[in-house]
Amino acid sequence: MPDAPRRLLLLRHGRTAWNLERRIQGQLDAPLDEVGHTQGRLVASTLAAMRPATLWSSDLSRAADTAAYIGEACGLPVRHDARLREYSLGALQGLTHEEYAASDPDAFDQFRRGHFDIAPDGESTVEVADRMSGALGDLLAATAPGELAVAVSHGASIRVGIAAMVGWPLELTTTLGVLDNTAWVVLAESPVTGRLRLAAYNREGDFASAEGVG
Repeated sequence: MPDAPRRLLLLRHGRTAWNLERRIQGQLDAPLDEVGHTQGRLVASTLAAMRPATLWSSDLSRAADTAAYIGEACGLPVRHDARLREYSLGALQGLTHEEYAASDPDAFDQFRRGHFDIAPDGESTVEVADRMSGALGDLLAATAPGELAVAVSHGASIRVGIAAMVGWPLELTTTLGVLDNTAWVVLAESPVTGRLRLAAYNREGDFASAEGVG
């Protein structure tokens, strides 16, 4: 049993123009928009008060730029890790929700229900779970007792990462709501069992909004 439990804070990046347009991002590198940069600065101030010890980020610019604000506010270097990227969604990437719905209504209905492994040339949920759990497991191992570590990532992949780290069946990821821009999740070690448990979900400050994959 941990005397001083470790915590992982998983943060979704700030808003992009594609979030606002309801355009599927996946692993395409859409940058933060003006609101996203504002969100990054605001959440950085909030997280600095939590005194995180370690900061990792997806290498996609919308996450990396959000993490840069946090790193500056917290005095931490940012380690970029491609395993923290969003789902790869193949040919769906770049489509607006309206375009996808018009081209394949049945598949779009599944997409809207949180089933993101429906692109024939994209990643499966199992593949995303494997890489996210690998990255978050390494981050947890690099976190000392009593410390808080931050990982800046993406909405759908964070939900899969939660399930993988706490031992839920992956199909339960569809029961979690949309994670807002610059909203965060906290996974904390149980003082009784030492296992990770979900301690907070979709915590947010000002300017947090926008849905979509990415």
